Amino acid sequence: MAGGTARLRVPVGEDADRWITRTGCRRVLFVVHNVTSATRLLDVLPLFHSDVRVQMFATCTGSSPFLAGVPELLARAGLPVLPWEQAKDTEFDLVVSASYGGELGSLRGKLTVLSHGTGYNKRLATPNHRTTEPPNHRTTEPPNHRTTEPPNHRTTEPPVFGLAPDWLLEDGRPLATATVLSHPEQLDRLRSACPEAAPTAVLAGDPCYDRILAALPQRDRFRRALGVGPGQRLIVVSSTWASRSLFGGGRAGGADEPGPDEPGAADLLPWLLSRLAAELPADEYRTAAVLHPNIWYGHGPGQVTAWLDSARRAGLEAIPPLDGWRQALIAADCVLGDHSSVTYYAASIGVPVVLGAFPQEDLDPRSPVAALGRTAPRLLRRGSLRAQIDRAIDAHRPDRYKALAEQTSSSPGESAVLLRRLFYDLMGIPEPEAHPALLDPLPLPPYTPTRVTAPVRVLVRQLSADPPELAVTRYAVVGDAPDPDPARDPAAPVGTAHTAADEETRETGRLSVADVVVRRAAEDDARLGPPAAWASEALDRYPYCGLVAYVDGPDRCVVRTREGDLVRLSAAADPDGRPDLCDPAVYASALHAWLTDGHTLDAALPAITVRTGTAAHHVTVELLPQPPPTPPSAGSHASDSASSTRSRSAPIRSPFSS
Repeated sequence: MAGGTARLRVPVGEDADRWITRTGCRRVLFVVHNVTSATRLLDVLPLFHSDVRVQMFATCTGSSPFLAGVPELLARAGLPVLPWEQAKDTEFDLVVSASYGGELGSLRGKLTVLSHGTGYNKRLATPNHRTTEPPNHRTTEPPNHRTTEPPNHRTTEPPVFGLAPDWLLEDGRPLATATVLSHPEQLDRLRSACPEAAPTAVLAGDPCYDRILAALPQRDRFRRALGVGPGQRLIVVSSTWASRSLFGGGRAGGADEPGPDEPGAADLLPWLLSRLAAELPADEYRTAAVLHPNIWYGHGPGQVTAWLDSARRAGLEAIPPLDGWRQALIAADCVLGDHSSVTYYAASIGVPVVLGAFPQEDLDPRSPVAALGRTAPRLLRRGSLRAQIDRAIDAHRPDRYKALAEQTSSSPGESAVLLRRLFYDLMGIPEPEAHPALLDPLPLPPYTPTRVTAPVRVLVRQLSADPPELAVTRYAVVGDAPDPDPARDPAAPVGTAHTAADEETRETGRLSVADVVVRRAAEDDARLGPPAAWASEALDRYPYCGLVAYVDGPDRCVVRTREGDLVRLSAAADPDGRPDLCDPAVYASALHAWLTDGHTLDAALPAITVRTGTAAHHVTVELLPQPPPTPPSAGSHASDSASSTRSRSAPIRSPFSS
């Protein structure tokens, strides 16, 4: 990427014509500054597909402080990657960049600049306009503070990234041949900030937004891919980068909240991550995090994962920085966000948003993103997080942000046609008639069910004894956090309580005192299975638990009671025939509570109903044949073999259940 990297000989170079197969191709160069800008370039890459007249290339300016992840992304694109110095020496028919910064003016070709977010909204903070990043904080310094007069500026206000003359002009002339905007409101602000660059403006929509719009009918599929079942709410935590973002610890900026530099201000992030686990029942809410690539690659994926460790063990899904974030937005019931484009996209498609950080001073007050900050509710540390989320969802109107949505793009669904027309006009060749201009559809993410490896506090209330029906509410308990207090949640069951633990939990000490121990694996996993064998070993290994469960499918598990009974619990399919997505460990906990409350296993046959929030799960209870007896191991307990001879009609009570 940087100078000193070996120059390419094919398909460009001093003797490239000797080696290439297709000659006479138009050359298109994609200029990558960092992973963030590269994702927008990947959006438009398909516009050149199927055209054998075009040869594409990629290069990296090396000017961004966020270079981690770029080599892997370029390798994934599969294009010839030119060292920056060679890129400057090579003639191109079209140069496409999704950010300013670096020596763009040194490239030989018609330069087109796209926005890599929802237009241009953030104030410029750095005095060095050759970097590529929008601001971390507000500054009143002009871009070149070494002069006494602000160069090219019409006002003393901090300039907006992407609209400032210092970015758009070189030697008083526009740097780009075409400046792509998605809405006329951006053109109005461009004319005000830099009238010299206004003639280069082209209204061509927003390809990222168009991909989201096209995928809206896939919402139910995206929800199921994220393990969100009927009756569950998906809460997405979204953050841009920099210190005043939500992940940076910024405040919501409400009138009754202290500012980030005022007494009483505190880092919001630890509070938010802890309350997600403590207040949101694990089976009624699904949580996911969408973080800016500059967070992932600036601090390192391993470090970010480490920061999110407790929340992830409590069920938070960390969405990868390149794939899946748009699908998560479409699937979301609520987004806890900040002044990022992701939050704005969410509002634009009608998703309720609550702002956990919003530094208005960092934004152009005339921008649509700033308008969102003036209208969306704020996340407050005081009071219940769950109540704030539920209030935002229940009070939301689908058209609440309609005006803002209309400013996302003046040509929704048409960016592919408009952009390809622009690109081919600049290259001076006709568009391929046989191939329509199309963007790639958003792919269906892999199935990622909720996985809670932190110990779980389970609250159970019996709703009916005949037929058996129980309400179950589970909370992940992370670290030294106190167990959930049912009295603080009027909706929580008031009845029995017990602890369940995943056998792969980090809190291994909890396994010895857990009432229910859970293992997740395929039925034919040779390391553990079959389920009956693991269950017998687990009862020996954890002599104080009352029941063990082997989850071997998305809607089923095999349990063995301390009495020795082997039982298959299987949830009935949804009305559409798809599997129930509730964690089968819930059914095991419900059966454990049923037995420890004085009921018999026979009384649970052939089925029980388990309620989690508003969802009802009809669970078949099937006795399985006992496997042949095996000789007792050295660590087995005589009491276990004796207990296996007891009648299934005898109720059991665990002295270790609270």
